[in-house]
Amino acid sequence: MTPDPAPPARDAAGHAPVPLTKEPEPPERGVPGGGHRTRRPWSARRVPAALVAAVILVAAVAALADVIAVRAGRPAAAWRRQLADALATRPVDDLWMLTGAAVAAAAGVWLIVLALTPGLRRWLPLRRPADCPRLRASLDRDGAAALLRDAATRVPGVGAARIRVRRHRVKARADVRFRDPRRVKEDLAAVLDEECDRLALARPPRVTVRVRQRTD
Repeated sequence: MTPDPAPPARDAAGHAPVPLTKEPEPPERGVPGGGHRTRRPWSARRVPAALVAAVILVAAVAALADVIAVRAGRPAAAWRRQLADALATRPVDDLWMLTGAAVAAAAGVWLIVLALTPGLRRWLPLRRPADCPRLRASLDRDGAAALLRDAATRVPGVGAARIRVRRHRVKARADVRFRDPRRVKEDLAAVLDEECDRLALARPPRVTVRVRQRTD
């Protein structure tokens, strides 16, 4: 019998490691430093899809039930007669017509944007290993910020650090307790650049550092 595998370790912020998946995609162009560039993972868009499907289902069921009732010899539903009369008699520049058209257009643009954008903005794609180009992995922004914050607090002179990780930029603010703030800023920028390289992000972000002297 083989022992059960140990539970996966967690990082300093308590985040579990991101599972890795293999996809049958052709290798992409290599990037400097080894590995292959990867794209951001795509969201399943379950909530918008469920809302659109629910609206269409309700409208289709209501229309189908009314058509069946009319075929059975019953009069058409009042809402369908009123809707048909309103569409036939209201002018195009009517306020309700313009409002309905604007809502429909906004919903259509929203669905198009959701279909053409990947979503999952809180995940940062990592570089693919050179020996396994089909392997894809992503890192949570909060996890990346926690790793960078731990690295920043190890810089001599830094009393506290606040890190914000964006898609293309890392913003760091640090409180300097001792040492020259300019030297601390230089050391902090170098440490954060080195830590970002260790994260192996597919799109290395630009690091901006701000420090302030704290004497209290």
